[in-house]
Amino acid sequence: MTATSLVPRPALEPDSTIGILGGGQLGRMLALAAARLGFKCHVFSPSPDSPAFDIVHRVTCADYGDTQALDRFAADVDVVTYEFENVPADTATFLAARVPVLPDPAILATTQDRLVEKNFVAGLGIRTAAFADVASPAHLQAAIERIGRPAVLKTRRFGYDGKGQVTIKNGTDPDAAWREVGGQPCILEAFVPFEREASVVAARGHDGSVECFDVTENEHRDHILKTSRVPAALSDADAAQARRIAETIAQKFGYVGVLAVEMFALRAGELLVNEIAPRVHNSGHWTLDGASVSQFEEHIRAIAGWPLAKPIRHGRVEMTNLIGREVEDYRRYLTMPGVAVHLYGKAAVRPGRKMGHVTRVFEK
Repeated sequence: MTATSLVPRPALEPDSTIGILGGGQLGRMLALAAARLGFKCHVFSPSPDSPAFDIVHRVTCADYGDTQALDRFAADVDVVTYEFENVPADTATFLAARVPVLPDPAILATTQDRLVEKNFVAGLGIRTAAFADVASPAHLQAAIERIGRPAVLKTRRFGYDGKGQVTIKNGTDPDAAWREVGGQPCILEAFVPFEREASVVAARGHDGSVECFDVTENEHRDHILKTSRVPAALSDADAAQARRIAETIAQKFGYVGVLAVEMFALRAGELLVNEIAPRVHNSGHWTLDGASVSQFEEHIRAIAGWPLAKPIRHGRVEMTNLIGREVEDYRRYLTMPGVAVHLYGKAAVRPGRKMGHVTRVFEK
């Protein structure tokens, strides 16, 4: 499944308005990057406490299914993008009939369904973990017999940060696992004995040019990204392969904007694609302080029809998420040499919620 070809259009001029679907921290950072380039932003979000609302030109607080609000939003902006992949594809399609939406809503629909996404990646000849469609308890039992244990049962849609999934180990009752994920369409994936997790953040412009940031090594805690380190501990050949994989996916999609490709690096030097995120990504936050251009500016450049920048990393970089009450300790980072503190302005502190991050740039 690929996106339709985009009709070339003039680049946006400064003072144009960029519409952003979603008002979380990614929308906030996109809007800050856009402002630095002279653009205004209009954020559409159903959440009245959206942190992106604090720093933008205009806001619409309405449900994603509110067509009257969407019509008004479309009339006020020159292009629309989104900060997270769970924006309803119908919303993006509705807007695309009125104003350019980038990345293309067809890509959003592909990446919102884990099975469709996996089939897309496999169709490119790129390796993934073994997987199977699971639509019922009987399908789950058959999938376990084919793929084996351990394996991971994931909902096909609306899962993130470990939500909507359960590990099936020896002794796990398949029926109980099926009930735990809500008895909804799922995908079963073979457990991968990876050596490390890595990601590539890549940008593709209207003209088909692609720029990849350095491969990032990621460490998760309780299924939530905790730390990203750049460069990843991969060989030069493996890092080049990871960038080629990301570029292949971006080109096949006909993508415009920034995407992230999450991968498993195996001990044998093999790379398996885990997920595609059709947006700016948590593992690319290091680029705000650690590179000559951030992932957020690169995304704005791409959707505005501006030339992409060549990312140059400033040194060895480490990004750490402040999760839940960890944000209350932000002051201790303020006097550390080479450390930048980013707080997202979220009103409520909750366990597992990303409240900010800190980045440390080391000399090369």
